[in-house]
Amino acid sequence: MTRVTRPVPATALSMLNRRSFLRYSALTGAALGGAGLLAACGDDAAGPANGTTPDGSKYGTVAIQLSWIKNIEFAGEYFADSKGYFREAGFGSVNLVAGGAASTSVEAGLGTGKIWLGMSAPQTTAPAVLEGLPAKIVGATYQKNPFCIVSAAGSPIASPQDMKGRRIGVQDTNQLIFAALLTANGMRPDDVTIVPAQFDPTPLANGEVDGWVSYVTNEPIILAAKGFANTNFLFADFGLPLVAETLTVTQETIDNEREKLKAFLAAEIKGWRDAVADPAEGARLAVEVYGKDLQLDLAEQTEEAIAQNDLVVSADTAANGLFTMTDDLIERNIAALGKSGIDIEADRLFDMSVLAEVYAEQPDLK
Repeated sequence: MTRVTRPVPATALSMLNRRSFLRYSALTGAALGGAGLLAACGDDAAGPANGTTPDGSKYGTVAIQLSWIKNIEFAGEYFADSKGYFREAGFGSVNLVAGGAASTSVEAGLGTGKIWLGMSAPQTTAPAVLEGLPAKIVGATYQKNPFCIVSAAGSPIASPQDMKGRRIGVQDTNQLIFAALLTANGMRPDDVTIVPAQFDPTPLANGEVDGWVSYVTNEPIILAAKGFANTNFLFADFGLPLVAETLTVTQETIDNEREKLKAFLAAEIKGWRDAVADPAEGARLAVEVYGKDLQLDLAEQTEEAIAQNDLVVSADTAANGLFTMTDDLIERNIAALGKSGIDIEADRLFDMSVLAEVYAEQPDLK
């Protein structure tokens, strides 16, 4: 499935649109209208005298903004919802708000109070925080961002240095991340021939370019399914170890709804454990239930589910639990942001203390 994003703003500090740097833009704004999607606010004690919300649950209804359309990327959320983990955690319902092509960002949604939590990315949240949004990343679903350069297996590009003198298809919204890749590897833009591109990788298959900025969980699989043998390398393995699909909330939520947030994170962990263990069922949920109107291909979604497990699970998450980030990984993310002109201190962007409490209180979740 191809992705359409909005243009990259002129300066990094104005990047409030999702996927404008790491292909993260395009989230739904229209779907957020209506009181039923407004996140509960105030502290955990708010509500009727019996300690429940109007729907009878402990925490009521919350709106969670996804970073993209309802495809396999959010298998963990589908499991948490369909298997009742959110309900068992005390939520009346969790509205999974799909992303789309022409919509507002997670950061804008948090700022206006239209969402309670969103799936974002450091390179999108950091500029918003620097501009005054009181928000923090409290966990990371993807331990590696999915960006890669895909190329033909018969003429492989296995590293940034291999791109020298080659034609690389780069989408407008990915120019910044591609430039950061070059900078991180001691290269200049004139070391390669940058070919303006959309998101359909057909020009690569047709030989019009030698490489293509892609998602490792998407275009390489689509191309292979069409008979185009290919290979790729991850940006994350060459100087840009940014995490992705980060769980982002306001500082008010951390300070005043901590137990509610911990309950949500525990349900999320259970959902993603199931997603990692059963990619086929995650794909089915995406195709037949949550993304049923998108005409997703089951075989392709299953392959993407298997591929994304390599981004979700790492040696560190095996030791510390899903969504966790070590101090080293956080520092490497801060350094990677700096390479793109986004300078921010780690404690202004990340807060792993809530997740640490979840695992300390429920060690069986690891």
